[in-house]
Amino acid sequence: MIIFFIVFVLFLLIGIPISISIGASAVIGCLWLGYPLLVIGQKMVFGIDSFLLIAIPLFILAGNLMNAGKLTERIFNFANALVGWIPGGLAHANIVASLIFAGMSGSAAADAGGLGTIEMEAMTSKGYDKDFSAAVTSASSVVGPIFPPSIPLIIYGSIASVSVSKLFVGGVVPALLMVVSMMLLTFILALKKGYPREHFSLKKLGIEFLNSVLSIITPLIILSGFAAGWFTPTEASCVAVIYALIIAGLVYRTLDFKAFIKCVFDSAITSANTLLIIGTSTLFTYVMVKEGISAQLADFILGINSNPHIVVFTINIILLLLGMFMEPGAILTLMLPVLLPIAQRLQFDLVYFGVVVVLNLMIGQVTPPFGVCLFITSDIAKIRLERLYKAIVPFLIPLVFVLFLCIYCEPLITWLPNLVLGE
Repeated sequence: MIIFFIVFVLFLLIGIPISISIGASAVIGCLWLGYPLLVIGQKMVFGIDSFLLIAIPLFILAGNLMNAGKLTERIFNFANALVGWIPGGLAHANIVASLIFAGMSGSAAADAGGLGTIEMEAMTSKGYDKDFSAAVTSASSVVGPIFPPSIPLIIYGSIASVSVSKLFVGGVVPALLMVVSMMLLTFILALKKGYPREHFSLKKLGIEFLNSVLSIITPLIILSGFAAGWFTPTEASCVAVIYALIIAGLVYRTLDFKAFIKCVFDSAITSANTLLIIGTSTLFTYVMVKEGISAQLADFILGINSNPHIVVFTINIILLLLGMFMEPGAILTLMLPVLLPIAQRLQFDLVYFGVVVVLNLMIGQVTPPFGVCLFITSDIAKIRLERLYKAIVPFLIPLVFVLFLCIYCEPLITWLPNLVLGE
Protein backbone atom coordinates (compact mmCIF):
# COMPACT_ATOMS: atom_id res chain seq x y z
CA MET A 1 0.00 0.00 0.00
CA ILE A 2 2.99 2.32 0.46
CA ILE A 3 3.74 1.94 -3.26
CA PHE A 4 0.08 2.72 -3.92
CA PHE A 5 0.24 6.13 -2.18
CA ILE A 6 3.75 7.00 -3.36
CA VAL A 7 2.71 6.59 -7.00
CA PHE A 8 -0.41 8.72 -6.41
CA VAL A 9 1.52 11.58 -4.78
CA LEU A 10 4.30 11.36 -7.38
CA PHE A 11 1.81 11.65 -10.25
CA LEU A 12 0.22 14.71 -8.63
CA LEU A 13 3.60 16.37 -8.08
CA ILE A 14 4.66 16.03 -11.72
CA GLY A 15 1.42 17.63 -12.89
CA ILE A 16 -0.61 14.66 -14.14
CA PRO A 17 -4.38 15.43 -14.01
CA ILE A 18 -6.09 14.29 -10.81
CA SER A 19 -8.36 11.79 -12.58
CA ILE A 20 -5.40 10.07 -14.28
CA SER A 21 -3.32 10.18 -11.08
CA ILE A 22 -6.05 8.48 -9.07
CA GLY A 23 -6.86 5.93 -11.77
CA ALA A 24 -3.26 5.02 -12.60
CA SER A 25 -2.22 4.64 -8.95
CA ALA A 26 -5.34 2.54 -8.26
CA VAL A 27 -4.59 0.26 -11.22
CA ILE A 28 -0.96 -0.12 -10.12
CA GLY A 29 -2.20 -0.85 -6.59
CA CYS A 30 -4.57 -3.54 -7.88
CA LEU A 31 -1.85 -5.17 -9.96
CA TRP A 32 0.70 -4.97 -7.16
CA LEU A 33 -1.72 -6.60 -4.69
CA GLY A 34 -2.75 -9.29 -7.17
CA TYR A 35 -6.39 -8.25 -7.69
CA PRO A 36 -8.13 -9.68 -10.78
CA LEU A 37 -8.01 -7.36 -13.79
CA LEU A 38 -11.78 -7.68 -14.11
CA VAL A 39 -12.15 -5.76 -10.83
CA ILE A 40 -10.62 -2.62 -12.35
CA GLY A 41 -13.27 -2.16 -15.02
CA GLN A 42 -16.13 -3.32 -12.80
CA LYS A 43 -15.41 -0.88 -9.98
CA MET A 44 -14.89 2.11 -12.27
CA VAL A 45 -18.16 1.46 -14.09
CA PHE A 46 -19.96 0.77 -10.80
CA GLY A 47 -18.83 4.18 -9.51
CA ILE A 48 -20.75 6.06 -12.21
CA ASP A 49 -23.60 3.59 -12.77
CA SER A 50 -26.17 5.77 -11.03
CA PHE A 51 -29.38 7.37 -12.27
CA LEU A 52 -28.72 10.29 -9.91
CA LEU A 53 -25.39 11.13 -11.57
CA ILE A 54 -27.18 11.85 -14.87
CA ALA A 55 -27.99 15.20 -13.28
CA ILE A 56 -24.32 16.26 -13.40
CA PRO A 57 -23.91 16.62 -17.21
CA LEU A 58 -27.39 18.11 -17.51
CA PHE A 59 -26.81 20.83 -14.91
CA ILE A 60 -23.46 21.59 -16.55
CA LEU A 61 -25.22 21.88 -19.90
CA ALA A 62 -27.89 24.17 -18.40
CA GLY A 63 -25.20 26.50 -17.06
CA ASN A 64 -23.38 26.56 -20.40
CA LEU A 65 -26.61 27.32 -22.25
CA MET A 66 -27.28 30.23 -19.87
CA ASN A 67 -23.80 31.58 -20.54
CA ALA A 68 -23.96 31.14 -24.31
CA GLY A 69 -27.43 32.69 -24.42
CA LYS A 70 -26.07 35.79 -22.62
CA LEU A 71 -28.56 35.33 -19.81
CA THR A 72 -25.72 35.97 -17.37
CA GLU A 73 -25.49 39.57 -18.62
CA ARG A 74 -29.17 40.13 -17.79
CA ILE A 75 -28.65 38.63 -14.33
CA PHE A 76 -25.65 40.89 -13.64
CA ASN A 77 -27.50 44.00 -14.85
CA PHE A 78 -30.42 43.21 -12.54
CA ALA A 79 -28.08 42.56 -9.59
CA ASN A 80 -26.35 45.89 -10.26
CA ALA A 81 -29.67 47.76 -10.32
CA LEU A 82 -30.67 46.00 -7.08
CA VAL A 83 -27.55 46.54 -4.92
CA GLY A 84 -25.31 48.82 -6.99
CA TRP A 85 -26.22 51.82 -4.77
CA ILE A 86 -24.25 50.34 -1.85
CA PRO A 87 -20.59 51.55 -1.61
CA GLY A 88 -18.61 49.20 -3.83
CA GLY A 89 -21.80 48.62 -5.80
CA LEU A 90 -20.44 46.52 -8.66
CA ALA A 91 -18.69 44.20 -6.20
CA HIS A 92 -22.00 43.64 -4.40
CA ALA A 93 -23.68 43.05 -7.77
CA ASN A 94 -20.97 40.49 -8.49
CA ILE A 95 -21.85 38.56 -5.32
CA VAL A 96 -25.64 38.76 -5.79
CA ALA A 97 -25.38 37.71 -9.44
CA SER A 98 -23.35 34.68 -8.37
CA LEU A 99 -26.13 33.68 -5.99
CA ILE A 100 -28.74 33.91 -8.76
CA PHE A 101 -26.58 32.07 -11.30
CA ALA A 102 -25.89 29.43 -8.65
CA GLY A 103 -29.49 28.34 -9.08
CA MET A 104 -28.76 27.31 -12.67
CA SER A 105 -25.28 25.79 -12.94
CA GLY A 106 -24.41 24.18 -9.59
CA SER A 107 -20.72 24.67 -10.38
CA ALA A 108 -18.18 27.15 -9.00
CA ALA A 109 -16.05 26.84 -12.13
CA ALA A 110 -19.04 27.61 -14.37
CA ASP A 111 -19.80 30.70 -12.30
CA ALA A 112 -16.22 31.96 -12.35
CA GLY A 113 -15.83 31.27 -16.07
CA GLY A 114 -19.28 32.46 -17.16
CA LEU A 115 -20.18 35.48 -15.05
CA GLY A 116 -16.54 36.21 -14.24
CA THR A 117 -15.68 37.87 -17.56
CA ILE A 118 -18.72 40.19 -17.45
CA GLU A 119 -18.25 41.06 -13.78
CA MET A 120 -14.54 41.84 -13.93
CA GLU A 121 -14.81 43.90 -17.11
CA ALA A 122 -17.59 45.98 -15.54
CA MET A 123 -15.64 46.50 -12.31
CA THR A 124 -12.28 47.42 -13.84
CA SER A 125 -13.93 49.86 -16.25
CA LYS A 126 -15.38 51.71 -13.23
CA GLY A 127 -12.05 52.05 -11.42
CA TYR A 128 -11.90 48.88 -9.31
CA ASP A 129 -8.41 47.38 -9.29
CA LYS A 130 -7.95 44.03 -10.99
CA ASP A 131 -6.82 42.22 -7.85
CA PHE A 132 -9.96 43.14 -5.92
CA SER A 133 -12.23 42.41 -8.88
CA ALA A 134 -10.69 38.95 -9.36
CA ALA A 135 -10.84 38.19 -5.63
CA VAL A 136 -14.56 39.09 -5.39
CA THR A 137 -15.32 37.01 -8.49
CA SER A 138 -13.42 34.00 -7.16
CA ALA A 139 -14.91 34.18 -3.66
CA SER A 140 -18.48 34.66 -4.84
CA SER A 141 -18.24 31.71 -7.23
CA VAL A 142 -18.10 29.23 -4.34
CA VAL A 143 -21.74 30.03 -3.54
CA GLY A 144 -22.68 28.06 -6.68
CA PRO A 145 -22.17 24.54 -5.29
CA ILE A 146 -23.89 25.41 -1.98
CA PHE A 147 -27.07 27.05 -3.27
CA PRO A 148 -29.23 24.52 -5.16
CA PRO A 149 -28.63 22.88 -7.54
CA SER A 150 -25.17 21.61 -6.62
CA ILE A 151 -22.99 19.09 -8.43
CA PRO A 152 -20.87 18.23 -5.33
CA LEU A 153 -24.03 17.66 -3.28
CA ILE A 154 -25.29 15.30 -5.99
CA ILE A 155 -22.04 13.34 -5.70
CA TYR A 156 -22.32 13.28 -1.90
CA GLY A 157 -25.96 12.17 -2.04
CA SER A 158 -25.09 9.40 -4.49
CA ILE A 159 -22.29 8.02 -2.31
CA ALA A 160 -23.98 8.52 1.08
CA SER A 161 -27.48 7.45 -0.07
CA VAL A 162 -28.95 10.68 1.27
CA SER A 163 -31.89 12.64 -0.18
CA VAL A 164 -30.39 15.09 -2.65
CA SER A 165 -33.52 17.23 -2.42
CA LYS A 166 -32.88 17.67 1.31
CA LEU A 167 -29.22 18.43 0.65
CA PHE A 168 -30.19 21.08 -1.90
CA VAL A 169 -32.65 22.78 0.46
CA GLY A 170 -30.16 22.46 3.31
CA GLY A 171 -27.67 24.55 1.34
CA VAL A 172 -29.99 27.57 1.02
CA VAL A 173 -29.35 29.21 4.41
CA PRO A 174 -25.55 28.67 4.38
CA ALA A 175 -25.40 30.14 0.85
CA LEU A 176 -27.34 33.23 1.96
CA LEU A 177 -25.03 33.59 4.98
CA MET A 178 -22.02 33.43 2.67
CA VAL A 179 -23.48 36.16 0.49
CA VAL A 180 -24.30 38.45 3.44
CA SER A 181 -20.88 37.97 5.07
CA MET A 182 -19.01 38.65 1.81
CA MET A 183 -21.13 41.73 1.15
CA LEU A 184 -20.34 43.02 4.63
CA LEU A 185 -16.61 42.59 4.01
CA THR A 186 -16.96 44.22 0.58
CA PHE A 187 -18.78 47.18 2.15
CA ILE A 188 -15.91 47.71 4.63
CA LEU A 189 -13.23 47.41 1.92
CA ALA A 190 -15.18 49.72 -0.41
CA LEU A 191 -15.35 52.44 2.25
CA LYS A 192 -11.65 52.02 2.98
CA LYS A 193 -10.58 52.16 -0.67
CA GLY A 194 -13.18 54.66 -1.86
CA TYR A 195 -14.81 52.45 -4.48
CA PRO A 196 -17.79 54.03 -6.29
CA ARG A 197 -21.45 53.16 -6.11
CA GLU A 198 -24.25 53.43 -8.63
CA HIS A 199 -27.16 55.85 -8.46
CA PHE A 200 -30.30 54.00 -7.37
CA SER A 201 -33.22 54.20 -9.77
CA LEU A 202 -36.47 52.41 -9.11
CA LYS A 203 -37.34 52.73 -12.80
CA LYS A 204 -34.04 51.09 -13.83
CA LEU A 205 -34.59 48.31 -11.29
CA GLY A 206 -38.03 47.64 -12.75
CA ILE A 207 -36.70 47.57 -16.31
CA GLU A 208 -33.83 45.24 -15.45
CA PHE A 209 -36.17 42.98 -13.50
CA LEU A 210 -38.49 42.64 -16.49
CA ASN A 211 -35.49 42.01 -18.77
CA SER A 212 -34.13 39.26 -16.54
CA VAL A 213 -37.16 37.84 -14.73
CA LEU A 214 -37.22 34.62 -16.78
CA SER A 215 -33.59 34.00 -15.83
CA ILE A 216 -33.76 34.85 -12.14
CA ILE A 217 -36.80 32.67 -11.42
CA THR A 218 -34.93 29.51 -12.42
CA PRO A 219 -33.80 28.77 -8.82
CA LEU A 220 -37.37 29.30 -7.62
CA ILE A 221 -38.67 26.80 -10.19
CA ILE A 222 -36.14 24.18 -9.08
CA LEU A 223 -36.73 24.74 -5.35
CA SER A 224 -40.51 24.79 -5.78
CA GLY A 225 -40.31 21.53 -7.70
CA PHE A 226 -38.46 19.85 -4.83
CA ALA A 227 -40.80 21.26 -2.18
CA ALA A 228 -43.93 20.22 -4.06
CA GLY A 229 -42.53 16.83 -5.05
CA TRP A 230 -42.95 17.57 -8.75
CA PHE A 231 -39.56 16.18 -9.75
CA THR A 232 -36.40 14.52 -8.50
CA PRO A 233 -32.93 16.15 -8.77
CA THR A 234 -32.27 14.26 -12.01
CA GLU A 235 -35.60 15.37 -13.45
CA ALA A 236 -34.84 18.90 -12.24
CA SER A 237 -31.67 18.90 -14.33
CA CYS A 238 -33.77 18.02 -17.41
CA VAL A 239 -36.18 20.84 -16.55
CA ALA A 240 -33.23 23.26 -16.22
CA VAL A 241 -31.87 22.33 -19.67
CA ILE A 242 -35.27 22.59 -21.39
CA TYR A 243 -36.03 25.88 -19.63
CA ALA A 244 -32.62 27.33 -20.62
CA LEU A 245 -33.20 26.28 -24.24
CA ILE A 246 -36.65 27.86 -24.33
CA ILE A 247 -35.74 31.24 -22.86
CA ALA A 248 -32.35 31.56 -24.60
CA GLY A 249 -33.33 30.08 -27.96
CA LEU A 250 -37.00 30.97 -28.38
CA VAL A 251 -37.80 33.89 -26.05
CA TYR A 252 -34.65 36.02 -26.07
CA ARG A 253 -33.28 34.49 -29.32
CA THR A 254 -29.69 34.85 -28.11
CA LEU A 255 -28.70 31.22 -28.67
CA ASP A 256 -28.15 29.94 -32.19
CA PHE A 257 -27.60 26.35 -33.35
CA LYS A 258 -23.81 26.74 -33.62
CA ALA A 259 -23.59 28.01 -30.03
CA PHE A 260 -25.87 25.18 -28.89
CA ILE A 261 -23.58 22.53 -30.44
CA LYS A 262 -20.56 24.14 -28.78
CA CYS A 263 -22.36 24.04 -25.42
CA VAL A 264 -23.06 20.34 -25.90
CA PHE A 265 -19.41 19.57 -26.71
CA ASP A 266 -18.07 21.70 -23.84
CA SER A 267 -20.52 20.13 -21.40
CA ALA A 268 -19.57 16.64 -22.59
CA ILE A 269 -15.88 17.33 -21.98
CA THR A 270 -16.45 18.80 -18.52
CA SER A 271 -18.86 16.00 -17.56
CA ALA A 272 -16.49 13.31 -18.82
CA ASN A 273 -13.71 14.70 -16.63
CA THR A 274 -15.98 14.84 -13.56
CA LEU A 275 -17.36 11.33 -14.08
CA LEU A 276 -13.88 9.93 -14.81
CA ILE A 277 -12.74 11.32 -11.46
CA ILE A 278 -15.69 9.62 -9.75
CA GLY A 279 -15.02 6.33 -11.55
CA THR A 280 -11.29 6.22 -10.84
CA SER A 281 -11.85 7.38 -7.26
CA THR A 282 -14.28 4.51 -6.75
CA LEU A 283 -11.57 2.05 -7.73
CA PHE A 284 -9.12 3.85 -5.44
CA THR A 285 -11.48 3.69 -2.46
CA TYR A 286 -12.26 0.04 -3.20
CA VAL A 287 -8.59 -0.78 -2.69
CA MET A 288 -8.48 1.35 0.47
CA VAL A 289 -11.51 -0.42 1.95
CA LYS A 290 -10.33 -3.88 0.86
CA GLU A 291 -6.95 -3.34 2.52
CA GLY A 292 -8.49 -1.92 5.69
CA ILE A 293 -7.01 1.55 5.24
CA SER A 294 -10.37 3.32 5.46
CA ALA A 295 -11.14 1.67 8.81
CA GLN A 296 -7.67 2.49 10.14
CA LEU A 297 -8.05 6.16 9.17
CA ALA A 298 -11.50 6.31 10.78
CA ASP A 299 -10.16 4.74 13.99
CA PHE A 300 -7.26 7.21 13.98
CA ILE A 301 -9.57 10.23 13.70
CA LEU A 302 -11.91 8.89 16.39
CA GLY A 303 -8.89 8.09 18.56
CA ILE A 304 -7.83 11.74 18.68
CA ASN A 305 -10.76 12.67 20.93
CA SER A 306 -14.18 11.24 21.72
CA ASN A 307 -15.85 14.67 21.83
CA PRO A 308 -18.01 15.03 18.65
CA HIS A 309 -17.17 18.75 18.41
CA ILE A 310 -13.45 18.02 18.43
CA VAL A 311 -13.89 15.21 15.91
CA VAL A 312 -15.87 17.35 13.44
CA PHE A 313 -13.32 20.14 13.88
CA THR A 314 -10.51 17.69 13.05
CA ILE A 315 -12.39 16.41 10.00
CA ASN A 316 -12.86 19.95 8.70
CA ILE A 317 -9.18 20.81 9.16
CA ILE A 318 -8.26 17.69 7.15
CA LEU A 319 -10.75 18.60 4.40
CA LEU A 320 -9.57 22.22 4.26
CA LEU A 321 -6.00 21.00 3.74
CA LEU A 322 -7.04 18.48 1.07
CA GLY A 323 -9.19 21.12 -0.63
CA MET A 324 -6.13 23.28 -1.22
CA PHE A 325 -4.64 20.64 -3.50
CA MET A 326 -7.37 18.37 -4.88
CA GLU A 327 -10.63 18.58 -6.83
CA PRO A 328 -13.80 18.36 -4.65
CA GLY A 329 -15.29 15.41 -6.56
CA ALA A 330 -12.14 13.37 -5.98
CA ILE A 331 -12.02 14.26 -2.28
CA LEU A 332 -15.68 13.31 -1.81
CA THR A 333 -15.26 9.96 -3.50
CA LEU A 334 -11.99 9.17 -1.70
CA MET A 335 -12.82 10.42 1.78
CA LEU A 336 -16.50 9.62 2.28
CA PRO A 337 -15.87 5.88 2.85
CA VAL A 338 -13.69 7.04 5.76
CA LEU A 339 -15.85 9.90 7.03
CA LEU A 340 -19.38 8.48 6.74
CA PRO A 341 -18.83 5.68 9.30
CA ILE A 342 -17.49 8.34 11.70
CA ALA A 343 -20.53 10.56 11.11
CA GLN A 344 -22.89 7.62 11.65
CA ARG A 345 -21.07 6.47 14.79
CA LEU A 346 -21.32 9.97 16.26
CA GLN A 347 -24.98 10.20 15.10
CA PHE A 348 -24.53 13.26 12.92
CA ASP A 349 -27.42 14.17 10.65
CA LEU A 350 -26.10 13.16 7.21
CA VAL A 351 -27.77 16.15 5.50
CA TYR A 352 -25.99 18.47 7.94
CA PHE A 353 -22.74 16.57 7.49
CA GLY A 354 -22.96 16.66 3.69
CA VAL A 355 -23.56 20.41 3.45
CA VAL A 356 -20.70 21.09 5.89
CA VAL A 357 -18.33 18.85 3.92
CA VAL A 358 -19.22 20.45 0.58
CA LEU A 359 -19.02 23.98 2.03
CA ASN A 360 -15.57 23.13 3.33
CA LEU A 361 -14.41 21.79 -0.02
CA MET A 362 -15.76 24.85 -1.86
CA ILE A 363 -13.58 27.09 0.29
CA GLY A 364 -10.69 24.95 -0.97
CA GLN A 365 -11.62 26.03 -4.52
CA VAL A 366 -10.46 29.58 -3.68
CA THR A 367 -7.66 28.73 -1.25
CA PRO A 368 -4.04 29.01 -2.46
CA PRO A 369 -2.07 27.35 -3.88
CA PHE A 370 -4.25 25.18 -6.16
CA GLY A 371 -7.80 26.51 -5.88
CA VAL A 372 -9.40 25.85 -9.28
CA CYS A 373 -11.40 29.10 -9.30
CA LEU A 374 -8.21 31.08 -8.67
CA PHE A 375 -6.68 29.69 -11.86
CA ILE A 376 -9.83 30.51 -13.86
CA THR A 377 -10.15 34.10 -12.64
CA SER A 378 -6.41 34.69 -12.90
CA ASP A 379 -6.57 33.70 -16.56
CA ILE A 380 -9.66 35.85 -17.25
CA ALA A 381 -8.32 38.91 -15.40
CA LYS A 382 -4.81 38.47 -16.82
CA ILE A 383 -3.13 38.91 -13.45
CA ARG A 384 -0.43 36.85 -11.78
CA LEU A 385 -1.55 34.19 -9.34
CA GLU A 386 0.68 35.66 -6.63
CA ARG A 387 -1.34 38.88 -6.69
CA LEU A 388 -4.63 36.99 -6.57
CA TYR A 389 -3.40 34.86 -3.66
CA LYS A 390 -2.84 38.03 -1.64
CA ALA A 391 -6.18 39.60 -2.67
CA ILE A 392 -8.29 36.52 -1.86
CA VAL A 393 -7.09 36.17 1.76
CA PRO A 394 -9.59 38.71 3.28
CA PHE A 395 -12.49 36.87 1.62
CA LEU A 396 -11.47 33.57 3.20
CA ILE A 397 -12.28 35.06 6.62
CA PRO A 398 -16.09 35.38 6.13
CA LEU A 399 -16.22 32.05 4.28
CA VAL A 400 -14.45 30.19 7.09
CA PHE A 401 -16.60 32.03 9.64
CA VAL A 402 -19.78 30.77 7.93
CA LEU A 403 -18.31 27.27 7.76
CA PHE A 404 -17.71 27.09 11.50
CA LEU A 405 -21.04 28.77 12.22
CA CYS A 406 -22.72 25.94 10.27
CA ILE A 407 -20.57 23.30 11.97
CA TYR A 408 -21.57 24.33 15.47
CA CYS A 409 -25.15 25.43 14.73
CA GLU A 410 -26.68 22.43 12.98
CA PRO A 411 -30.21 23.93 12.64
CA LEU A 412 -28.84 26.49 10.16
CA ILE A 413 -28.67 23.56 7.75
CA THR A 414 -31.36 21.16 8.92
CA TRP A 415 -34.20 23.56 9.82
CA LEU A 416 -35.29 24.46 6.26
CA PRO A 417 -35.24 20.95 4.71
CA ASN A 418 -37.12 19.57 7.74
CA LEU A 419 -39.67 22.37 7.41
CA VAL A 420 -40.13 22.05 3.64
CA LEU A 421 -39.64 18.33 3.06
CA GLY A 422 -40.35 16.86 6.50
CA GLU A 423 -38.02 15.10 8.91
